[in-house]
Amino acid sequence: MNPAEGAVAAAYDARAAEYTALAGDLAQMDPRDIATVGAWRDGTAGSLLDAGCGPGQWAALLAEGGREVYGIDLSAAFVAVARSRHPGIRFDQGSFHELSFDDSSLGGILAWYSLIHTPPTDVPLVLAEFARVLRPAGSILLGFFDGEPREPFAHAVTTAYLWSSDALGALLTDAGFHVERSESRERVPGEISARPHGALVARRV
Repeated sequence: MNPAEGAVAAAYDARAAEYTALAGDLAQMDPRDIATVGAWRDGTAGSLLDAGCGPGQWAALLAEGGREVYGIDLSAAFVAVARSRHPGIRFDQGSFHELSFDDSSLGGILAWYSLIHTPPTDVPLVLAEFARVLRPAGSILLGFFDGEPREPFAHAVTTAYLWSSDALGALLTDAGFHVERSESRERVPGEISARPHGALVARRV
């Protein structure tokens, strides 16, 4: 992993237990997000990758019904938690810049709030790598903090960046995707974050 990724990994390693207690279970997630991810899973054929899997709760949702699912994360501490909680799923520490999958080998990639710490100049490189491992017509679901594109903010763990559907959609198009739908919403009391939510579904051309 590069130095920026190493810094993110170290930041999450240091707070993995705290993060897992706060947001490591599907019961702590907003039902609308669960419905979004579940519907995307059901509409996406083939094996699935949870890119930025954290403690593994979303990978577990993807695996329901016997789906073949993989999880990767920069944080070794998160990978250890995910393996202990969900032993039936393969979890590995790894970088989005160099995925250990063959070309056109995956049906879908979930990147749920996992590009937020990637420097904006590096996001096109990551999306190109996602496109490489997705088969034609493979799908990607991105979750992000909706706001002024590329604007940094003080995330609770380490610096993160806001995005908009238009800005991310343009980068997805450049990487060889067709954007199918987007959503955005304000948060409601009780959600883990107070920042507006955004999500995009795109399909590899």
